[in-house]
Amino acid sequence: MERSKEPEIRREIDPGRRRETLAADVREGLGTRPRTLPPKYFYDARGSELFERITRLPEYYQTRTERSILERVAPWLVREVGPGALVEFGSGSAGKTEVLLRAGRGQGHLCGYAPIDVSPEAVERAARRIGRRYPGLHVIGVVGDFQEDLPLPFEDEVRLVLFLGSTIGNFEAPAAAAFLRGVRRRLGPSDAFLVGFDLVKDRGRLVAAYDDAEGVTAEFDRNVLRVIDRELDADFDPDAFEHRAVWNEEKARIEMHLVSVRPQTVRVGALGLELEFCEGESIRTELSHKYTRRSASALLEEGGFGVARWETDPGGLFAVALGRPV
Repeated sequence: MERSKEPEIRREIDPGRRRETLAADVREGLGTRPRTLPPKYFYDARGSELFERITRLPEYYQTRTERSILERVAPWLVREVGPGALVEFGSGSAGKTEVLLRAGRGQGHLCGYAPIDVSPEAVERAARRIGRRYPGLHVIGVVGDFQEDLPLPFEDEVRLVLFLGSTIGNFEAPAAAAFLRGVRRRLGPSDAFLVGFDLVKDRGRLVAAYDDAEGVTAEFDRNVLRVIDRELDADFDPDAFEHRAVWNEEKARIEMHLVSVRPQTVRVGALGLELEFCEGESIRTELSHKYTRRSASALLEEGGFGVARWETDPGGLFAVALGRPV
């Protein structure tokens, strides 16, 4: 019986540097109007757990729909790309990735997997679980911000790089293209890039996916305030902010906001910052752009990838695109 290997964990971001980055983003994003925060700060241990709950909610079609597409195309993908390793940006729990891991191991040539995530807890949990489940697989977990030019493991292997869950939608268009160009620069000619795209659809279904009846997404949204309270000695009261999801038709995106329910003053002790909020004033915490085949293909091409395959579910809710470096 093949023995499981202890996963290797690489830390590309230390807690001190992460705190400095958070401080800079809070000063810039909350110190001016309109107020904004990057969504990456949702994902401490509690935020990662809340997001896993979101993926199981009936309103949140994205995860189960993307998984169904991967289950259908995984054998073809593994034959077409022939990856020796999978490298995954924003891996989270790596639940959907197991569809590709099973296919790769079944065909006999997959030897490595690298989950990359900003949450140390998520990386360690995923790396250890995958290592136990797939004995002999070389697992390298990378704790880091995938928006930076992190070195990608398994340089000597053909790599299938994964960016699932429509996380690409969290970027404004210029930043998305810049991110893709950064990925392209780090790939070899035989590597491939698999991206998930949430598609434009009925407004009601989109809003419900980001504002569920159980209120889990609302708690996930407010979690960013708890992170700031803990890390920067702030006194946000999360209950003094209401979660709101808005469909922006013109820009084809969902916007998540935390809206102040009353006039209030918030102090961020580590920054010596005092923030005045009016009733109804919001902090935009996330963007989630939605795509058509045309807009997704144009974005990939701007980032240096040709679209080798485009797959959707029967209802046209979600798509997975295989990009090849050009």
